[in-house]
Parts: sequence; C-alpha cells; structure tokens
Amino acid sequence: MNSLTTFKAAGLPAVKDLASALKTNLPSVASAGTVIIKMDKTGHWVFGGDMTEIEPDSKWAVNPFSFIHGYIAWGDGDVLGEKMAPISQPLPELDVAPPGAKKGWETQVGLSIKCINGDDKDMEARYTTTSVGGKRAVQTLGVAIAQQIDKDPSKPVAIITLGKEHYNHKSYGRIYTPVFTIVDWVSMEVENEIDEQLEMEEPTEVEETITPVRRRRTAV
Repeated sequence: MNSLTTFKAAGLPAVKDLASALKTNLPSVASAGTVIIKMDKTGHWVFGGDMTEIEPDSKWAVNPFSFIHGYIAWGDGDVLGEKMAPISQPLPELDVAPPGAKKGWETQVGLSIKCINGDDKDMEARYTTTSVGGKRAVQTLGVAIAQQIDKDPSKPVAIITLGKEHYNHKSYGRIYTPVFTIVDWVSMEVENEIDEQLEMEEPTEVEETITPVRRRRTAV
C-alpha cells in the first residue's frame, strides 16, 4: 500500500470532524514524514540533512489528517523535548520545561506533505514551525481545507506549491515567511487522480531532456 493511499488508513476521524477540528484548533495557535522540510533564513525551501533545495516547479499533496499542534523545547540547536498531538485532539498537557530550554516550551504546529512530481516524486516530508509567519501559513492552509471540506468533502486533499514572501524588520532585516499556494483539490483516492493529471501535463514530444544539478545549501 502506497503512503498516499494510507491517507485513508483506519482510525482516522471523519472528514467532517476534521473540518471542525481545523477551524477550532488552528486559529488558537496562530503520522510524520520521512524527511524534514523547512524554509531557511534566506527564503529557500530545503529538506534533509544535506539541505537539498526543492525543485521550483514541485507540487505537494497535503495529508489532511496530518495536522498537529503542541509544544517544543529547544536548547542550543538541539530539541530537548517535544509534545505533539493531532489537531483533532486538545493540546498536550505541559510539565516543567527541560533544563537548558532557552525559551521554555514554544507553541508548534505542523503537517505532512508528499511530492507528486519531478525528481522528488513520492518523497514524504514533515513541516513543523514555531515562527509567527509559519504558524500563520499553516493556519491559513488548515482553514482553507476546512472550508473545502464543507463545500466538497469528496475532495479534501490540497495540492500545493511551496512559496515565500518577506517583510523588512528594522533590527533583523529581511524576514522570509512561507506561503502555501493551493493549485488543486483531489479526493482521498489521490494516487490515481494525480497520475492522470501528470500524464495530461506531460508534453507529447520532447527533443532533449536535461537534468539540472540539484543545489545543496549550507545550513542557516
């Protein structure tokens, strides 16, 4: 069974219950992927330990049941503690923050996505964030999915691109924040629908295929 099909795995809440949870819980905070994906401080989307940039035309399927919220405690670049729960459940209870946690417990939200095209097709990724801009982007996406479920519950899976915007901070300069742009909606039978769409998008004649070199970025 492929991992996109497992969106339908047993034990998941009803789609309507998901819509309610997304509306109720995500605004209050203004199963994980196989790699970690994030936006670095220069506004580039990267994944994995070698900080590989995503392809600029990549599209990603959002698992609508993967939204999580909770808390994380960071030390000096290390995670000292993490308490997360599905968005359909209440926030986890907190105890004293681990020793060395510079900011104590920080609110964190996240979700899982899967690349559906290009060199990274079928790669699953987990995105989590504690930043104001990141949480706002996740909230916006979650509310959009909830509204889509109310409108057409047969197609609750958002197909997105990963973008960015920025603002200028008087002390820290240019600050980049993530943008999730929804380009399509598909059903939970997402694998077949995506394959059909990609076949329609493929050119009928290709003279030459050039594989660009993937760029690795230094961790920031």
